[in-house]
Amino acid sequence: MDPFKIFIVEDDTMYGELLSFNLSLNPDYEVEHFTTGTDCVNALYKSPSAISLDYSLPDMTGLEVLEKIRKYNPEIPIVIVSGQEDVSTAVDLLKQGAYDYIVKDEDTKDRLWNTMKNIRENLSLKKEISELKEEIGKKYEFNTIIKGKSNVILQSFKLMDKAAKTNITVSVTGETGTGKELVAKAIHYNSPRAKKPFITINVSAIPNELIESELFGHEKGAFTGASARRIGKFEEAAKGSIFLDEIAEMDLNMQAKLLRVIQEKELTRVGGNQIIKTDVRVIVATHKNLAEEVKKGNFREDLYYRLLGLPIELPPLRDRGNDILILAKFFVDEFCRENKMDKPTISHEAQEKLLKYVYPGNVRELKAIMELAAVMSNSANIEADDISFNSTRSMTDFLLEENTLRGYTQKIILHYLEKYDNNILMVAKKLDIGKSTIYRMIKTGEISMK
Repeated sequence: MDPFKIFIVEDDTMYGELLSFNLSLNPDYEVEHFTTGTDCVNALYKSPSAISLDYSLPDMTGLEVLEKIRKYNPEIPIVIVSGQEDVSTAVDLLKQGAYDYIVKDEDTKDRLWNTMKNIRENLSLKKEISELKEEIGKKYEFNTIIKGKSNVILQSFKLMDKAAKTNITVSVTGETGTGKELVAKAIHYNSPRAKKPFITINVSAIPNELIESELFGHEKGAFTGASARRIGKFEEAAKGSIFLDEIAEMDLNMQAKLLRVIQEKELTRVGGNQIIKTDVRVIVATHKNLAEEVKKGNFREDLYYRLLGLPIELPPLRDRGNDILILAKFFVDEFCRENKMDKPTISHEAQEKLLKYVYPGNVRELKAIMELAAVMSNSANIEADDISFNSTRSMTDFLLEENTLRGYTQKIILHYLEKYDNNILMVAKKLDIGKSTIYRMIKTGEISMK
């Protein structure tokens, strides 16, 4: 069984050590003590199983720490330990997601012991249920297709669930490598069309002169080389779903033909006259901003509104926090299973290195990084030196992506903090800004020093 990791956040050093010592009497517990909220938040990459949180800390309130922890991972049970007996404060904290509220008195350590025991039992039960569901495999669940527990991914799951319950057209946007095709598959296989075909076509990979035949098929003799009738992708997807990836790359002439097929729910093969009725759920994806493409005259406005449907925007990996480590472990485990290798663990130093990187290639890049790391590892652990970042994109390219001025500022400061080993004074000097600006952004959570 995995160790049960407990964070004790208590600025009273002696009291914190007392609570830590008491819980450490259970040999299955790993207990770590922090005296500030900032230290706790910066250590969340260690994936604690539960957190005991003092309400009054020197750098921020218990509520502020609670919000940061829940933003990072809403699944971590948080027990508030406070000298305040104010009922309204306790109620507010419980409403904000605290697991329990314990008042400091002579029984605190016993109550905390029992609460942690209950949390562990509940987590064990959840794990057993999860493993049973996975073993049965009766449902193609979103979180088995797309790995992650961050708020942004959980929000995507909610939208995917809504999409799966209806026939609405879905438009998936996001940077290259974020998993747009996985979203399309998840929606299809959780919809009433799950037992019908799921057909994928990458528009950018097909020459313009062949795309119509690929989508709608052709009759024998329709053009040179058409030696037989061919069924197109829309017919192949009958009563199922068709996923049109990189839809923004379709030329304007073909866009008009696609619009007619979607509106009229019928098509005609190239070189033919027969009208064929279609019953296909359409899901499209692009890494471009379609609204901007409409303004530039590269994409038809009428088709844009027809395809918009239910929009789902996938976040870049760099904005998904601890999901990076969840995915890293998943990719390593899968690679080792397929290659009959022992599964290594990822060291804390390696985890820190993974969390600092910006992943211009997103999930696809992380998969390649972790598979190489598994090969390079010479022990039961993947160490920081086993992880190589060989992105073909420069920091300049990365910063030229669409973003707000505030977003650019965050990226630049994070880049320099990593480059100069979190030396805030050096970074402030290099960027010619006040060090208070950097401290303020760290305090507000806009940037996080790993």
